[in-house]
Amino acid sequence: MHTERRIEGALRNARVRGTWRSAISLMALVLAGAVFSPAATAQRRERGGQEVVDAVCAACHANGANGAPKIGDEKAWAARASQGLTTLSEHALNGIRNMPAHGGNMAVSDIEIERAITQMVNQSGGHWVEPLGGATPAVVRSGEQIVRAQCSKCHQDGVSGAPRIGDRAAWIPRLKKGLDALVQSAVHGHGAMPARGGIADLTDLEIQGAVVYMFNYGVPVAAASPVVVASSDPYHKVVSGTEIYLGITRADAVPESQRKSGAPTGKGQYHLNLSLVDSKTKAAITDAQVKLKVADPFGAETKALELVSANGMVSYGGYFRMLGPEPYKITAQIQRPGTGRVIETQFEYKVW
Repeated sequence: MHTERRIEGALRNARVRGTWRSAISLMALVLAGAVFSPAATAQRRERGGQEVVDAVCAACHANGANGAPKIGDEKAWAARASQGLTTLSEHALNGIRNMPAHGGNMAVSDIEIERAITQMVNQSGGHWVEPLGGATPAVVRSGEQIVRAQCSKCHQDGVSGAPRIGDRAAWIPRLKKGLDALVQSAVHGHGAMPARGGIADLTDLEIQGAVVYMFNYGVPVAAASPVVVASSDPYHKVVSGTEIYLGITRADAVPESQRKSGAPTGKGQYHLNLSLVDSKTKAAITDAQVKLKVADPFGAETKALELVSANGMVSYGGYFRMLGPEPYKITAQIQRPGTGRVIETQFEYKVW
């Protein structure tokens, strides 16, 4: 089963990356699967995280060889832990920089990789829960899924002072430093709440979606949706059940209260914003992954947009340099949680 999953993963990488490296990894996985007989794998015992660390990972991670983050180096591991267990496991399974796939030992299973990563994170300042079995999900889970499965255990009834789901009066003071600060507080743990809510494989993006869901729960979001405009509006598209609204504002026109520190200003700097609405429910979509590519005849810039909140609305935004006067082709790529499909649409904009 583990071998089949690794082969499927390598096939996906080969299709996406189109590289010889992925093809070679696929061959190695097929060969590795061929040398293990069904009888041998049936009797195999999945090892604990520390066993795998001692047997495989410590060769590099114990002393930081080949640029590997050293076990116990909290700063080095914090940046990696912020990506979540799903991403770190993918890196370890497929190999990254100087580290070969599966740490150079193809006999190490997926779950053993996850346990070893969790062990090293915890020895470097983390507080993750070691996975017992199964595999971490490959798609982003929605805020509602995460809240129902985990967050509601405390936030439903306000256990240990946790702000209740939908209690905006309780959430607003916690958001006074911004959404990013609140997400990081949840990532590292705060008060009675453990890091990442006690689930190691929650990514920062998923935690963000859960926070937004609890803040917006019970609020009639449809009433606050962007004003419906004529279908001829060039900045409104409907794709695969998702309504997409594009907004463009000069960076220096963004109110200071909504501007992040270090945000660019001046000539040619613009803030581009996408608001997403479900065509069927008319509810705002606040837990998607959104990328925007802004291109003119001379070059292009691509960014992942950040979740932003202003005037009771939650949308996605980012800063881009647009000097003109040539028309800009703006391509939006959107992945809603629970789906592996990315929807795409284009807008055209000319700086006057």
